[in-house]
Amino acid sequence: MRPLAEADNHHVKNGIYYSNRSDPFLALGVAIVSYVLLSRPVAALFEWIATVPEVRDLRLMPAAIIAATIFGLYQWRQRRQLGGVALGAAIASKEALERAEETSRLVNFAHALTRIPELKSVAAAAATHIPLLVPNRRTWVMIRTAGVWEPLMTVGDTPPADRERAARRAMGEGGLQVSLPTDDDCFPVVIADTPVCVLGLASEPPLTAHQRSVLTTAVALLAASLKNAELLQELHENGLQDGLTGCFNRTHAIDSLDIELKRARRTKRPLSVLMFDLDSFKLINDRHGHLCGDAVLAAVGDRMRGATRAGDLKCRYGGDEFIVLLPETPLSGAKLVCENLRKAIEKDPIPWAEGQIVLTASFGVTEMNAGEVDPLAVIARVDAALYRAKRAGRNRVCVAEESSARA
Repeated sequence: MRPLAEADNHHVKNGIYYSNRSDPFLALGVAIVSYVLLSRPVAALFEWIATVPEVRDLRLMPAAIIAATIFGLYQWRQRRQLGGVALGAAIASKEALERAEETSRLVNFAHALTRIPELKSVAAAAATHIPLLVPNRRTWVMIRTAGVWEPLMTVGDTPPADRERAARRAMGEGGLQVSLPTDDDCFPVVIADTPVCVLGLASEPPLTAHQRSVLTTAVALLAASLKNAELLQELHENGLQDGLTGCFNRTHAIDSLDIELKRARRTKRPLSVLMFDLDSFKLINDRHGHLCGDAVLAAVGDRMRGATRAGDLKCRYGGDEFIVLLPETPLSGAKLVCENLRKAIEKDPIPWAEGQIVLTASFGVTEMNAGEVDPLAVIARVDAALYRAKRAGRNRVCVAEESSARA
């Protein structure tokens, strides 16, 4: 039996014995035969290549150098173009990301504004979101209310006078937008020929066209939100106001008195309340009809506005009864208001049909007691004083008993 190593290098197929090992002698013989056969043709080829420059008068070396140079320049240009494309793609990607972030901030601002019904909350949203649109800049917003420019929000150190001056310049005369130089970049908004607001930002560094577009959209959103807040406020006030006299209603009177009592206790400032009703008002309705009664009540509302301050809260408490809250007014001043209003009601008769309606009114007045907390107690006290005035002969002013000692 052969050893295992020897058996691995041989095998038998179809009864014939084969060897797997290469025979070096056979390989050497093949190499010698190949050399003998091919040596002369290969040598002749190399000799012909060597004689080509001489035979054809070709300058292979300079041509090779030029070709290599051109190829190298071509490769360099290709790399540069590819590098420019890659750089442009990177810049475009960065700009796209920045614009996406700006758009996201703008959308967040819009969402914040849609959730806000009040002016104070709109101001808070503007102060939070607008500076994020163009960071690290002085930013302010002015709004126009009743013809007066007021600051809505500010981020930075712009004095109020400068903001108002910039807003006026941006809007121009008559509230129309004009191009006048200001220290800050201004973005005004005019709705139906009425100036609504102005957004101002520091002019350095200069704003890009895209930033201006974003800010224009932002200030338009802000203006719409301000207008909505104004309309909601008007609706709220209309729901609390009496359409005939223009005064607030009974519910608002009680709520406002509660607020004023708390403020007076906190600030230690005086607070007075007066109440009056028209003498013989039922007789006017019976004799002349309810249309005449409505005309009388409307006239009383007008005279109340003429005889009181803008900050005094005027309310129709019910029927022909009225109540007026006088913040920061001591009893002596409240008594003077009562007399002025009583005279204003009595002074000018109200024309109706073929004649005139002469009016008089009876008044009760009181001042808030120290530590007083119950608005209904104040109303009860001043109401009692009013009925004492009626029992005493009408068309007069009576002071509530608890307040008479201080008068």
